[in-house]
Amino acid sequence: MNRVTLFVAASLAITLGSVAQAQEIAIQDAYARASSPVAKSGAAFMRIENQASTDDRLVGVRSDAAERVELHTHLMDTEGVMRMVEVEDGFAISAGQTHVLERGGDHVMFMGLRNPMEQGDMIEVVFVFENAGEVTHSIPVDLER
Repeated sequence: MNRVTLFVAASLAITLGSVAQAQEIAIQDAYARASSPVAKSGAAFMRIENQASTDDRLVGVRSDAAERVELHTHLMDTEGVMRMVEVEDGFAISAGQTHVLERGGDHVMFMGLRNPMEQGDMIEVVFVFENAGEVTHSIPVDLER
């Protein structure tokens, strides 16, 4: 096998391996929104399905749409006030299960928006999983949901 053939075969194996991993995760019914046209933050909500036979964990998220993108949830503090907090360990998603990111619960938080979120825009987001690796998904902005 010459070097070119070996290089092509190795590249193809890496590419196909990445595609197979990405197919283990399905992102469904995703949408993003901001509270107002001048808001400096926004959020995204969706269902994340782990179609693999092993557990996984969403450990990070990134996007060029904002200066910082984090995984967040809402927790009740000791005074009975609901607070939004970063979930540094990410979200566990058991094999064959779905994790729902929704308002008032777990969600993706965009902080320091670079542009306003406008109805119909698409935001490219990279989700980072412990096992499945990186999954890129375009999320529509839907300010009416």
